[in-house]
Amino acid sequence: MEKTTAVILAAGEGKRMQSALPKVLHPICGYPMISYVISAVKGICSDIVVVVGHQGEKIRQLVGNRVRYVEQKEQLGTAHAVLQAVPLLPAEGNVLVLCGDTPLLTAEAIGNMADRHSQAGAAATVLTAHVPDPYGYGRIVRDEKGGVAGIVEEKDATAGERKITEINTGTYVFDIRSLKEVIDEVGCSNVQGEYYLTDCIAILQQKGLPVAAEVLEDYTLALGVNDRMQLARVQSLMQQRINNSLMEAGVTLVDPQTSYIDAGVRIGRDTVVMPNTIIRGRTVVGENCIIGPNSELVDCRVGSNSVFRHSVANSSEIGDGVAVGPFAHLRSGTVLEKDVKVGGFVEIKKTRVGSKTKIAHLSYIGDAQLGSGINMGGGTIVVNYDGKRKNLTTIHDNAFIGCNCNLVAPVTVGKGAYVAAGSTVTEDVPAGSLTIARARQVNKEGRAARYLENNNSKNMNRKE
Repeated sequence: MEKTTAVILAAGEGKRMQSALPKVLHPICGYPMISYVISAVKGICSDIVVVVGHQGEKIRQLVGNRVRYVEQKEQLGTAHAVLQAVPLLPAEGNVLVLCGDTPLLTAEAIGNMADRHSQAGAAATVLTAHVPDPYGYGRIVRDEKGGVAGIVEEKDATAGERKITEINTGTYVFDIRSLKEVIDEVGCSNVQGEYYLTDCIAILQQKGLPVAAEVLEDYTLALGVNDRMQLARVQSLMQQRINNSLMEAGVTLVDPQTSYIDAGVRIGRDTVVMPNTIIRGRTVVGENCIIGPNSELVDCRVGSNSVFRHSVANSSEIGDGVAVGPFAHLRSGTVLEKDVKVGGFVEIKKTRVGSKTKIAHLSYIGDAQLGSGINMGGGTIVVNYDGKRKNLTTIHDNAFIGCNCNLVAPVTVGKGAYVAAGSTVTEDVPAGSLTIARARQVNKEGRAARYLENNNSKNMNRKE
């Protein structure tokens, strides 16, 4: 294959999106749509040029130095956009022109078009598709031999041409020399007053140079995004592609329609994803896990043979054989080692929890280091914040923390220590110690009736 350069058009404002964010940066399954386009061409093209315009700096910041950039200061049409990139093109070879808002296009489809271009020895090749509703698209006009006779935009088409269902997807391969020869000849005598790249096709044909077409078998690959409705449709199709790929690799999705999994997620075989589960970012899940239902994992690592149900985790590490939930919240910096149990209504933040430690229910553990084999009783609170700074709590192996305890940081509980239920611990607990830190109980026999009588009288006299 000849040396190929990609030019990705990303200068448009995308007014119909009604957004402060450039259209091509809107995320689809965890990545901005332009990233999918770049990924699709990077294995085919030796160089990638992105044409930016509206809020181009945001695009530069997000995409980074994976590509080169050129600015289209005025959005005067697709040919005008490509013209800005011409100085960056080599003297010969091919140039692939794509729109930055077509994230469903695959490397395979682009490769097939490039192969078709080479086999036909064409000056230009157009990627086309047959669609059920061609409204808004440029139509492919064929000659009597079935060749491409021209491309007519919707607003310039006749009534007969609007009935054509084969459309221009906006993706092309040009011979660079041929493109440079004709692009300066493109005019703007059309309804929109813009410089259409499609006019290059007509000029090439007028010069007797061959134009080929590659027809997509699946037209949805070429779907673009111009508004929020189209964004939702493309998101759904991309999610279906991701979910199918996971199921083909041995992951069970009990209800694929309610499994929302980003493109960067990796999941091991025999893991089961239950309904209404969101797995985002660069989360990695091991084998033979149960994730969900009604759960969210963002940028987490989960080992094998773990269960995570009805819970939320962000930027956390969950080891092998760990059970989390229901209704747990693992905040950033949480690390759960092997065979840890985190139960209902437990919140953990910036804490490492050693193997086989149990935090069964109704607890907050923040800014702490917990060893192995610890039992944290229900209602235990690590009091980590003194109003100015976060302080560390350390609990060593095999300690037992009774129910309804407060551990006021900074504090250390030694190995094998036992903290009695209801204690508020403000000083270090030595290893092997029994600590009781609560007010002494006082019983006043015979006093209850007087208090009950007073309470009853107050209730009877209270005005409704």
